[in-house]
Amino acid sequence: MPTCLPLVLRRCHTCASETFRASGKFRVNAHHKLIDAWLLVLCTSCGDTAKLTVLERVNVRSVRPEMLDRLHDNDLGLTAELLQHPVVQRRNRIALDWGDAWRLDTGGSDHLDHEVLDVSVRFAARIPVRPVRLIAEGCGLSRAEVERLIGEGRVVSAVRLSGKLSGDFTFTLKR
Repeated sequence: MPTCLPLVLRRCHTCASETFRASGKFRVNAHHKLIDAWLLVLCTSCGDTAKLTVLERVNVRSVRPEMLDRLHDNDLGLTAELLQHPVVQRRNRIALDWGDAWRLDTGGSDHLDHEVLDVSVRFAARIPVRPVRLIAEGCGLSRAEVERLIGEGRVVSAVRLSGKLSGDFTFTLKR
């Protein structure tokens, strides 16, 4: 589950830093019947502000009233939703760094002594994480050991465990 907003990977025009943090603030500007909205992000090095386009020259009537309210209220939930939205990422040419922005909740450690573990992983948000890292942290193993167990066929899953996943999956660990 997420613990905070991810860092935004984008080049700063002032200091050439590569990371920004979301401020949680929006700027909304209306031009007669058209509206623009931006999410403000701050450079982690120099503090310079950059704008990520959310709405651009959109007719005000086509925007849901609750969306406008959330923009005006600087809703942090909306900030999280928009940062993960593929259209916003593509339009602004950004990527997200979830490095330290999530935690693993295993529900306790009483399950670690079982011979066979059937585990269902559910994501509270669409955070791209390597399954090997999740399995290692959740089962108290090293990543190298998890890789070895996968190679030996003692960790099996219906999904590919190499690369990154952001959707729910299950796996079985045989000790």
